[in-house]
Amino acid sequence: MPDRRNIFFFYKKEDNLLEKINSLIQFAKDNEFTIVDDVNTANVVVSIGGDGAFLQAVRKTNFRTDCLYAGVSVDDTLSLYCDFHIDEQEKMISAMNESQIEVRRYPVLEVKIDDLATFKCLNECSIRSSIIKTFAIDVFIDDLHFETFRGDGMLIATPTGSTGYNKSVNGAVVDPMLPCIQVSELASLNNNLYRTLGSSFILSEKRKLTLKIVQDGNDYPVIGMDNEALSVRNVLKLEYSLSDQPIKTVKLKDNSFWEKVKRSFL
Repeated sequence: MPDRRNIFFFYKKEDNLLEKINSLIQFAKDNEFTIVDDVNTANVVVSIGGDGAFLQAVRKTNFRTDCLYAGVSVDDTLSLYCDFHIDEQEKMISAMNESQIEVRRYPVLEVKIDDLATFKCLNECSIRSSIIKTFAIDVFIDDLHFETFRGDGMLIATPTGSTGYNKSVNGAVVDPMLPCIQVSELASLNNNLYRTLGSSFILSEKRKLTLKIVQDGNDYPVIGMDNEALSVRNVLKLEYSLSDQPIKTVKLKDNSFWEKVKRSFL
């Protein structure tokens, strides 16, 4: 990263971490990095925390495609997006100086709601009933009416998001090198009136998924974007597609996605 020296640090100001964070910031300065307060002037965004902090950093900085994102963990919890630990400052510099890092591109999900607003997700977008009652969704793949779903909701995940919420509902773990989206059901009902595929399915990057909420009185779903809930009222339609602008992350060469999956689950 010789030509990327402007760093913006994204973190919560927690008293128990400030000493370590200040030490990391000073360490970056000592190694000729410039610390900036305006994210728009940064070409490296470093999140300090866990995967949740990384997701927030990407979201709060508007999924920038002209900078690199790096995750720094603060505890021993296994993490997908954080290749560095806050106590391993020398390892960070050594990795950069000895070309042990590489840039990887992660797919980003685009979600359009009622043709009015578009949002992005790095992990997943979930849509769930907000009351103790199932709701129905007409599912379209491109222009094909694929099925009518009735149940608690649906989950649309990226490959990197496939190891999170998606995996907990028996979705497949997908290699991030495959640009695609995965659709999983949340407690579907299958009977003579409603029949669904009953399993997760994967759509290529060229497909568009459309969910139309059947207006039957339960029209106020809860929509989750990564680790945030979206504040919306009545929803008629959601359109999902894969963005043509992935984010770029800094990763250690010897810490691949599948090595993390093995370390986390096996």
